[in-house]
Amino acid sequence: MPIIDAFGPSATPSMLPLASARRSAAGRRFPTLAPPALEWTPEVERETAPLYARVQNVIPPVEWPFFAPYVQAINALKRERGAVILAHNYQTPEIYNCVADVVGDSLQLAREATKVKADVIVQCGVHFMAETAKILNPDKVVLIPDREAGCSLATSITGDDVRLLRERFPGVPVVSYVNTSAEVKAESDICCTSSNALQVVESLGADRVIFLPDEYLAKYVASQTNVKVIAWKGHCEVHERFTADELRRYRADDPSIQIIAHPECPPDVLAEADFTGSTAHMIDFVRKRRPRRVVMVTECSMADNVRVEVPDVEFTQPCNLCPHMKRITLPKILDSLLTMQDEVVVDAPVAEKARRAIERMIHLKA
Repeated sequence: MPIIDAFGPSATPSMLPLASARRSAAGRRFPTLAPPALEWTPEVERETAPLYARVQNVIPPVEWPFFAPYVQAINALKRERGAVILAHNYQTPEIYNCVADVVGDSLQLAREATKVKADVIVQCGVHFMAETAKILNPDKVVLIPDREAGCSLATSITGDDVRLLRERFPGVPVVSYVNTSAEVKAESDICCTSSNALQVVESLGADRVIFLPDEYLAKYVASQTNVKVIAWKGHCEVHERFTADELRRYRADDPSIQIIAHPECPPDVLAEADFTGSTAHMIDFVRKRRPRRVVMVTECSMADNVRVEVPDVEFTQPCNLCPHMKRITLPKILDSLLTMQDEVVVDAPVAEKARRAIERMIHLKA
């Protein structure tokens, strides 16, 4: 069923600094540590050799002497600080494979955040992910290595927008994609990710839902259900750049190639794909099917991370990078652990309301 209506901002808002990440209690509770030497030595080479063996097919040998001292220092600092690093699938291979303790898509990271025993969480992702980790762990220190790692979807809508939609459509439940601010989640009935969006919509038992902010994900969900969907005109700046013509060219060059796409892509792009799914579902597709050649129609770094695990699969990468994910780097992660900045703080009343929407999603039966 097509979406029945769509609302949204008249113009794409500028990317704003993360208001909820600010220098605060963690910087006072933990002493700032002196930076390590960060030299490429035989000891560093020896200690990081097992990690490089894992990523050698995606990180050239000439680059490893730069990465390795940071990798060694970060892994040592994690132990000293009692910290755990959560990393999204879009992080670069040296982060995803060499310093992260938990990796996954937004749903996986949200679920794993509820199980973390460490006192300190470093979120290697964008701001809404760090907010989600904090909301689910109010008593833990949550750090984001770059406070300006934003998201075009999250900045496309505000809590005021949600309240106006509720006034216009009284009684219609609101489903918010996790790619939203804590304020928006707090105004929602339940959250979803691209992994479980259809399940969430159908779990509500309603004939209509407000689904926000991703218009293309809303259209994809609407095509899979009889529930009427009212959408918001937000778009992911990475996925909206893919085109159907681009995919047809890949198919013309090799008719046997498998094309797998993220549902944040435009509908004509999804129509050209052999499979549509979240980043976690795309990874599972490659693991299980082991296609000879595959195009992953999503953020560029994910193909590198999957290639580490399945080196026998040839990846063709239409390399659209997320500039916000790429703000997270090894030097910034190291600095975050040395200084315990930037700490993510969410106002308690907002966090409590947002937590209900997130936990309602997490507790849905698979």
